[in-house]
Amino acid sequence: MASCATLATMVTACGEGSPTGPSGGSAADLNVIQGQFANARVQVTTAGTPLATVGGAARVESNAGLFLVSRTSDTTFTVIAGDCTHEGCTITGATASQYVCPCHGSRYSLTGQVQEGPARANLRQYANTFADGVVSIAV
Repeated sequence: MASCATLATMVTACGEGSPTGPSGGSAADLNVIQGQFANARVQVTTAGTPLATVGGAARVESNAGLFLVSRTSDTTFTVIAGDCTHEGCTITGATASQYVCPCHGSRYSLTGQVQEGPARANLRQYANTFADGVVSIAV
């Protein structure tokens, strides 16, 4: 898992922000990256973003939707839906090991599993590929 030092590369400030859920722990705001939608894929260039390094994560916005992307190795990424399954709020925050919804404090693992409610359903995962510094998300 990402340490607070690694998390600082993927969020604006480590230890700042909100919300705090019932289990406590602040969530820092995720950096936002624009993705380009074409041919049923959203493409995201990693250079110069938190996704350039292993352990980095970001919120990717595109015409095809909103995604939470984390880099899990030199060549692999996890991509999940960026809207909370509780009431559809945009997930904007993260800790070293969780994504956090700002509306009611639902917490998800970096692979989208609910770790703390009120959300009950996991976030959808998306297939993706990586080549030449670009993550391609199948939508």
